[in-house]
Amino acid sequence: MPALSTPAPSALDFAWLPERVRAFIALRLEAAVDEALAGLIERLRAPGDGIRWVPRSNFHLTLFFLGPSAPRERLAPIGEALGVIAAGTAPFEIAARGVGVFPDLGRPRVIWAGLHGEELVRLAARVAGAAERCGFPAQARAYSPHLTIGRVRTPRSPGRLRPALAKEAETNFGVSRIERVVLYRSELGPESSAYRELAAFALGG
Repeated sequence: MPALSTPAPSALDFAWLPERVRAFIALRLEAAVDEALAGLIERLRAPGDGIRWVPRSNFHLTLFFLGPSAPRERLAPIGEALGVIAAGTAPFEIAARGVGVFPDLGRPRVIWAGLHGEELVRLAARVAGAAERCGFPAQARAYSPHLTIGRVRTPRSPGRLRPALAKEAETNFGVSRIERVVLYRSELGPESSAYRELAAFALGG
């Protein structure tokens, strides 16, 4: 199972990367919350359900997707901007609560756990502004805080999935104290993606 690995030796020296990489900016939740979400997946999972469930090791909260083919030369500028943003942001808390789907229960494509916190939304807005100033395209949709736990490949058992999701709609999965913003590289695999931590920035400096 792929796992999130340790940072590169020199955080903002990306010369060792390919000219273009799949990259994103994200937060990690606390281990206890990850454990609760892994338990949720086990309650929702069924043999042959046609859903690609996210491994616990890959749980993350995306703040901004830099693109499937981000130019390497733009990573250092966005990294520098993230350092400034992180230094000016105090650690804060995020509550994980509730479950839902995109776009809707009639044709689910993504299954997610809800995330709640005013500072989270403000941080995402600052990160998006910095990314756009560094030349990355704006996100197509308004920011909606969530953590993806599954992707529906073929909805083979919607009749079972709907009541299961409804039962978990208001479940609390715990609170996480956020202390870092992370720049990740993503490498797609046949079963799940592998994420590499390229640089991390401590909140509050």
